[in-house]
Amino acid sequence: MDDTDPLEQALHMARALVLADLTARDVADAEVVSIVEASVTSRRWWVEQWPQGIEYITGLVAQDVQDALLERHGRWPLCPVCDKGDPHALEVVPELGPDPQWVCHQAGVVVARVGGLA
Repeated sequence: MDDTDPLEQALHMARALVLADLTARDVADAEVVSIVEASVTSRRWWVEQWPQGIEYITGLVAQDVQDALLERHGRWPLCPVCDKGDPHALEVVPELGPDPQWVCHQAGVVVARVGGLA
């Protein structure tokens, strides 16, 4: 497939946005980049089976990476808003929808769009 294919564009964008967040939080080592690549590969197959899901790719890749990091490294990304209580991770909202954002459910605030963590 070429780079003008909407699926390839969506996958490249999802990869870039999630890598930007990982880089912003200083966790984009080789192992973590491999996790991103595995998610992109998996989501390519997923959207080939359900083409209407193309607009959900970024949020799904972010969730895949977040789940994989929880198993290997702990919660990510940690909430930068709450300074009291136990550290907790931001959540991707909507879970299955376009324009995913990182949200702190404890404070009830949107922290950033996926790809916009600083």
